[in-house]
Amino acid sequence: MMTIIDNEMLWRQFGAAIDMLSDALRDCPDDLWEKRLWEDQPDQWVADGFSAFWYLGYHALFWLDLYLTGAEEGFTPPAPFDLVEMDAGESLPRTYTRQELLGYLEYCRQNCKQTISVMSNEQAYRLCRFPWGELSFAELQLYSLRHVQEHGAQLRMFLGQQAGKSAEWGFRAKE
Repeated sequence: MMTIIDNEMLWRQFGAAIDMLSDALRDCPDDLWEKRLWEDQPDQWVADGFSAFWYLGYHALFWLDLYLTGAEEGFTPPAPFDLVEMDAGESLPRTYTRQELLGYLEYCRQNCKQTISVMSNEQAYRLCRFPWGELSFAELQLYSLRHVQEHGAQLRMFLGQQAGKSAEWGFRAKE
């Protein structure tokens, strides 16, 4: 089998996605922090607050953190964050601040960099099982990278539409 991606390459691209999410969280004006991205969508996630700018950032970080472990069992996010996101209809007890989310982002960024840098072939092929399916740990990290990038892009688009704020494209992870 030929390896087409190495740990450093994976980190550079994953780190760039995390950096772009970080930039969106930093660039959000205070008056948009709790504003919903999808005001007119009547689905359950909107009713639960999922579409608030800060909550979408939390959601991306929560799942990044969890997927770095490879399993739901035993996962707990660091304080002050809550284990909310696992079941439909759950809601967080309060709005998290920008500083709290940026702290969580830095925690996840360092954990991601460390996890990827030491990932062996054996670890990469470890099977991870979730209620929605199973995949190797390495593929789970690619899935997670896409998830972080998706929500970072949604937040950036919202900032462009609501505040006229554009973003630089992240070519690789910042040092």
